[in-house]
Amino acid sequence: MNSPNRSLHDEDEDDHGEVFLEDSDIIHEVDVDEEDLPDAVDDDDDDDTDDSMHIFTGHTGELYAVACSPADPLLVATGGGDDKGFLWKIGLGDWASELKGHKDSVSSLTFSSDGQLLASGGFDGLVQIWDARSGNLKCVLEGPDAGIEWVRWHPKGHLVLAGSEDKSVWMWNADRGAYLNSFVGHEASVTCGDFTPDGKTICTGSDDASLRIWNPKSGENIHVVRGHPYHTEGLTCLALSSDSTLAITGSEDKFVHIVNITTGRVVSSLGSHSDSVECVGLAPSSPWAATGGLDQKLIIWDLQHSMPRATCEHKDGVTCLAWLGASRYVATGCLDGKVRLWDSLSGDCIRIFSGHLDAIQSLSISANQDYLVSGSIDGTARVFEIAEFK
Repeated sequence: MNSPNRSLHDEDEDDHGEVFLEDSDIIHEVDVDEEDLPDAVDDDDDDDTDDSMHIFTGHTGELYAVACSPADPLLVATGGGDDKGFLWKIGLGDWASELKGHKDSVSSLTFSSDGQLLASGGFDGLVQIWDARSGNLKCVLEGPDAGIEWVRWHPKGHLVLAGSEDKSVWMWNADRGAYLNSFVGHEASVTCGDFTPDGKTICTGSDDASLRIWNPKSGENIHVVRGHPYHTEGLTCLALSSDSTLAITGSEDKFVHIVNITTGRVVSSLGSHSDSVECVGLAPSSPWAATGGLDQKLIIWDLQHSMPRATCEHKDGVTCLAWLGASRYVATGCLDGKVRLWDSLSGDCIRIFSGHLDAIQSLSISANQDYLVSGSIDGTARVFEIAEFK
């Protein structure tokens, strides 16, 4: 816009010299109310925008974990690099219960399926069990010699499972605070794992590029999935199908693989990402999966045909995702500090939530699906209203 104006001005300058407006040249003055000015073009990079309805600021360091209670739609647990966990309630800014005792970062948090108990895992190698209603510590579970990477509950009881940087996986009875079993065989940090939804099997993934399938009762390693055609680099994430037959894993090697849990065989390889796959989630109501990667993409997969349905482009790497209940919508947390909602049918971004000032590490959806809670490196957890997307 400026260059043409400058050239016109240069041509006129020889004839007329500098030109000034006189008072008599002014035809009409108009008072303009700033509120009447047109809005600037909506830019999702505007750091001043905050779409959250609640901000939790109790932490003094980065947030690593966020978990919403499956029983109380307002109850949230957060943990982070300040070695602390907190229980707090959405909309009640003056109420919080500090979860004390960890001597290193709180890396993982998860509620039991009935919402009665909360497990916290720390880089100090400890798993602590809390009464979710009172915030009181019930027991401390020891065993691993290094940091806890993840914690999961048995789907039908108070058995808790944890994977460690020391290459091992441990299982305890949380009601009795008692050790039940350990699962040894991985050759590097156990980065992801879970019980199958029927509770009969355990699947674990590791930095050693293998998936191991275990019998929880006997500790037997039923299958080891590794080597061609499986991952060539460390596993980062894992999701298990609702019928307990399939494990979907993502890796630093840019691939997503689908494994038959019963046979231990790779049944499909999905290769559309161009950088590390950081998160995976299965749609509750359709045979679709969502994967997010550092290639700035969310990919929606049709698992029946092993084909991508949609590729959703971001402005930075995708670190975490969550399906919004049984709806067609999926949320992503991104390195740019934004939370985005996507329509898995069309692949369109339907909403961008701003407010965080740094990368998002964790997302969780409230039990009534009215709220999405995000935890960020900026030290805050933010709550966004999503009731309209049920």
